[in-house]
Amino acid sequence: MQQEHYLQALGIQSFERRHLTCPTAQTTPDWDNLQSRVAACTACSLHQGRTQTVFGVGNREAKLMIIGEAPGFHEDQQGEPFVGRAGQLLTAMIKTIGFDRKDVFIANILKCRPPNNRDPNAEEVATCTPFLDQQIALVQPILLMAVGRIASHYLLNTKSSLESLRNKIHVYGENSIPLIVTYHPAYLLRNPADKKKAYADLLFIHKTLSKHHGESS
Repeated sequence: MQQEHYLQALGIQSFERRHLTCPTAQTTPDWDNLQSRVAACTACSLHQGRTQTVFGVGNREAKLMIIGEAPGFHEDQQGEPFVGRAGQLLTAMIKTIGFDRKDVFIANILKCRPPNNRDPNAEEVATCTPFLDQQIALVQPILLMAVGRIASHYLLNTKSSLESLRNKIHVYGENSIPLIVTYHPAYLLRNPADKKKAYADLLFIHKTLSKHHGESS
């Protein structure tokens, strides 16, 4: 069973879960316009060193939207968020709760890679995040999943530790979209002992989605 493989990648013993599925995405002129503006953006200095922008990928009507920090080397080369080892782990993480990458929408708070994968600075975040805010408005997800400290701090407008933000349902934006925080896959690759805690976060995410899915059906 494929799920067994993904659970093993997380170091978790397998057990059966029911799956949630998402509707097929539709391309709209709003998306096309936004993607064109991102691709042409030169609003901050990061455009000088990029190979290409990393817009985001997945189901544009997803129930779950995953938001990370910024593109790394492989993302900059391929134009897609969360590729390479961290991307493989993220895929395994969402597989454990019954999703494929095509079921969710994945984006970053920055669309260009910072030099040497450094943390985004405040100016870059302020300049680039209106694009992300528009993506969230277009997707209209039931739940946001923030991976890592940088994304969590921006979305929640806080400087609290990631550990203190876990195991809670936060809200984002004027529409109070539920948001759950977990570890960044790159962090989990460096700190595999925390994979069990990340899996607990994923079960919390699945439970929250199932509740909202039931209420909306």
